[in-house]
Amino acid sequence: MRGARNNPEEYREDRIILGIDPGTTIMGYGLIKIKGKDASLIHMDIITMNKLPNHFLKLKKIFEETVRIIQLYKPDEVALEAPFYAKNIQSMLKLGRAQGISMAAALHHNLSVFEYSPRKIKQSITGKGSSSKEQVAIMLQRILDLKTLPEKLDASDALAVAICHFFQNKFVANSQPVKKFNSWQSFISENPGKISGL
Repeated sequence: MRGARNNPEEYREDRIILGIDPGTTIMGYGLIKIKGKDASLIHMDIITMNKLPNHFLKLKKIFEETVRIIQLYKPDEVALEAPFYAKNIQSMLKLGRAQGISMAAALHHNLSVFEYSPRKIKQSITGKGSSSKEQVAIMLQRILDLKTLPEKLDASDALAVAICHFFQNKFVANSQPVKKFNSWQSFISENPGKISGL
């Protein structure tokens, strides 16, 4: 099983990180290649599901597309944005399901899964946890030396998750442990409340 490394030296080997910004209307994804201490963009895009007639067909699409991306790009690790707490319980439930479906697809392929809060991601990229999507996109352009500014903000948000994961583990010896799941059982044991409504 390919998983997170605990030795800082091991993080110098080449690897691919898939970042996912979950959603049941738009799912963003971004992939970066790590070579030594440097990161470069492989690809980023969005999956739209607004034309699908019901929530369950959207979840099916999310699973199928996540599997397709994994099989196409063969990432070593998957990082997801954790659902944020919202006043609308139904929206939060749908977002949690979207995250769980992508997580299940990654775990099915024996990939280690990591999750980061929206504030942690923004803080990691811009230094400020309340940054806007546009500010995050501008910083990603500088970090990855992109010729043009990312146009699709859901895609750049997903790319930010991947970069956040890279930054958090760039110097593992000095970083706080991140939340990692190597199996569906480990995710359930750590997050019993997230599956209660499924």
